[in-house]
Amino acid sequence: MMSAVPRWLARTRASLALLVFIVSAAPRALAADRPFDGSWVTILSCENAAGALGYSFKFVSAVKDSVLHGERGTNGKPGWLQIDGEISPEGQAKLYADGLVGASETAVGRQPKGTPYGYHIDAKFEGDSGMGKRVEGRPCSITFERKH
Repeated sequence: MMSAVPRWLARTRASLALLVFIVSAAPRALAADRPFDGSWVTILSCENAAGALGYSFKFVSAVKDSVLHGERGTNGKPGWLQIDGEISPEGQAKLYADGLVGASETAVGRQPKGTPYGYHIDAKFEGDSGMGKRVEGRPCSITFERKH
């Protein structure tokens, strides 16, 4: 004849089952709050404008904890570009680009090689892609495609 499970053991098992459920659900909940974390192929393209030649850069950006960081070139050297900013869970992003002119022919006003510049980018991410536009200055667009 089988004896009944003591009440304290039944409660312990129930508590343990609840704890296992909570712990296993936590990573999924965090991932849902950060749907854009991962690596992104980033293409920044600026049109010919005000006598400056257009250009296009392709590089990889990383999103971790909903914060994007992309960098091309070597920090402190002409041609360097860095883009940073936060992406909301809904996909809205306010980014900022910092850089150093790589070639005066591509800079509005023919700024010398190595001259610092910066501008804001408004972007929107959805699923595995994103698009954005430069806010001030010459027309530039930016696209993001998630790396798999």
